[in-house]
Amino acid sequence: MQQGGMEFPRIIIAALRGGSGKTILSVGIIAALSKRGKSIAPFKKGPDYIDAGWLALAAGRPCYNLDSFLLEPDTNQRSFLSHSTDCDISVIEGNRGLYDGIDLEGSTSTAELAKLLMAPLVVCVDCTKVTRTMAAMISGCLQFDPDVMIRGVILNQVANARHEHKLRDSIEHYCGIPVLGAIPKLGQQHFPERHLGLVPTAEHDWAKESIAAITRIAEKHLNLDAIVEIAQQAPRLRTNHKRKKSLSIIQHPVSRIKKPTARIGIIKDSAFQFYYPENIDAIRKRGAEIVFLSPLKDQKLPALDALYIGGGFPETHAEQLSENKSFSRQLRTMAEDGLPIYAECGGLMYLGEELILEGNPYPMAGVLPIVFDFYKRPQGHGYTIVTVEGQNPYYPIGSEIRGHEFHYSQVKKWLGDEKDLVFRMTRGVGISSDRDGLLYKNVLATYTHIHALGTPDWAEALVRNAINYKKKMMKAL
Repeated sequence: MQQGGMEFPRIIIAALRGGSGKTILSVGIIAALSKRGKSIAPFKKGPDYIDAGWLALAAGRPCYNLDSFLLEPDTNQRSFLSHSTDCDISVIEGNRGLYDGIDLEGSTSTAELAKLLMAPLVVCVDCTKVTRTMAAMISGCLQFDPDVMIRGVILNQVANARHEHKLRDSIEHYCGIPVLGAIPKLGQQHFPERHLGLVPTAEHDWAKESIAAITRIAEKHLNLDAIVEIAQQAPRLRTNHKRKKSLSIIQHPVSRIKKPTARIGIIKDSAFQFYYPENIDAIRKRGAEIVFLSPLKDQKLPALDALYIGGGFPETHAEQLSENKSFSRQLRTMAEDGLPIYAECGGLMYLGEELILEGNPYPMAGVLPIVFDFYKRPQGHGYTIVTVEGQNPYYPIGSEIRGHEFHYSQVKKWLGDEKDLVFRMTRGVGISSDRDGLLYKNVLATYTHIHALGTPDWAEALVRNAINYKKKMMKAL
């Protein structure tokens, strides 16, 4: 546990490209160090829910996202500090390739986050069908930006002992950095995949067994002592904020709350599980009582003043969702009565009329006159920028929102009007014709996911709408 100062042991697990195995390695390192009795603060770089879920499960505590596109540098730094104070080591999983970003400068890359946090990196490399050339690739990364502190390499997909020795000797000789472990090609798949990543932990009945298996692999094949030493050698973190001021903005946001001002429901289950912890924290911080519910198991909704439906994979639970008619019927009634509802991606799809899967229709909640079909390739994938052009209860006209989208669905039929879409997409796909943000009464549903630390007005508006709805319903009694 940290004892004052700005010395935060930390390490970033990076890679040369996506799909190199850094998530599995990060999970293994976190779980193995946790097993040794160390308190690990997990972080995920970039807009990701699934990997973050696995990291959280391995650490036994929430995983927070750090994102150079959604959040300002100062906000990323404060979030990191606030969630690292009560741990021994912070482990940050990067995303994509080390220097990959959305612009020529790589401003949103893992490398830039590493420089912001002054964090040493360990690079995970897929060694399939390569030996000495890997040393050239690592050497290129070292020279590309000398300010990036690459301190070690972990070999993945190693064929045999001879293959490992060639790789290890070449990298340590030509690059001057240590090889910290070598993971062989695994005969068993412990982490099932879907789309572009892992299956969410909530859908994976044997998630803990998977983590136990990768823990054993990490203990056998990684030099965990050397990894800890690299993390502990991280330099003192420079920040523009005094420690107490920095932490008070984000840490322990509910400590001052005495009496809830409104009751906000959050649909959270294996169909709807994509929520940043910061979003839920932001709602609580503003005085709301949070009630978790599920259309997979609950037949009716509790008394609520507002509802938040995050993303997920409703298509994998389409039959079960469509069968719960009492829940969807009550939801429609509450929406018609003016219940504030904010929905993202999977939540948008659930509020629609139907999901079409392999030609078969599955009725959803029917709040919005929209039908979705599904495709094998992503129909929207990446960061989004939207400009608010229509009047709505959540965002002022003219404001710009940064978010992200990832969906295999597309609108098949829509019976609404273009004026009902209150967002114009500056970047991204959205619902239709570069528009997003479908508004109906106090319902706003969008493909765009937001991060509460990057869009602080969102939680304020949701709670404000909940309070107004509560007052309205009380007057009606």
